[in-house]
Amino acid sequence: MVSTTESSSHYDHLEDMSIHDLLVNINREDMTVPAAVQRAIPQITPLVEVIVSKMKEGGRLFYIGAGTSGRLGIVDASEIPPTYGMPHGRVIGLMAGGDVAIRKAVEHAEDDEHQAWLDLQAFDIGPGDVLIGIAASGRTPYVIGGLRTAREHGITTGCITCNENTELARHADYPIEVIVGPEFVTGSTRMKAGTAQKLVLNMISTATMVKLGRVKGNKMVDMMLSNNKLIDRGTRMIMNELGVDQLEAARLLKEYGSVRLAVESRLGHARH
Repeated sequence: MVSTTESSSHYDHLEDMSIHDLLVNINREDMTVPAAVQRAIPQITPLVEVIVSKMKEGGRLFYIGAGTSGRLGIVDASEIPPTYGMPHGRVIGLMAGGDVAIRKAVEHAEDDEHQAWLDLQAFDIGPGDVLIGIAASGRTPYVIGGLRTAREHGITTGCITCNENTELARHADYPIEVIVGPEFVTGSTRMKAGTAQKLVLNMISTATMVKLGRVKGNKMVDMMLSNNKLIDRGTRMIMNELGVDQLEAARLLKEYGSVRLAVESRLGHARH
């Protein structure tokens, strides 16, 4: 039986379509993805709850994947420190083939069912952590092997896949199945499946950071001030929060190095 992600596209003779029709039809397929993610929210919720609980106790969140799935995990992990001021090493993304595979595919890297656990051991992963395996197909050996071995070592596991009843899901304590249907280009899971995985990763990490106190109101008060755009944003946030002018806000931001500390210092609640 052909899996959903490998099943034939609803469209054919793509090479005969005009560019306009190609774009319209790709977009039509993309519109179905958020609805599929919405249906998976009951699966996503308990996974986020356990991640928040573990991370409050000092645990870490790991992502493993191969190809597009691995790259998406690495992107999500890499954006947590600058966006939320979370120290590096609290959310970690790993992919089959290592960092070189981020830019260039490494042949057969995803076929080694033992390598993910070796990669994870380099970080001393343990029962206080959470591991999420990302694989659209749900049958990638690198990801399955990593989840299976992690579970044997008492580590909480989750997964994000776009097929039902996969081997990967069987090794996950918290499986997430986002069934987006056939791809516009048959089997090209970097398209709808990749979009669905990105949306779910956004939901998991954002909700986790909010519940860990990394957002105040709706503002990224712990973001790293790593470029002029973020410094300007931080200055405006302080102006709005404290009712001070731009010069005073900029001074406070420079003095305290973060929006949170600048605001708390003025309000008399600075942390010690």
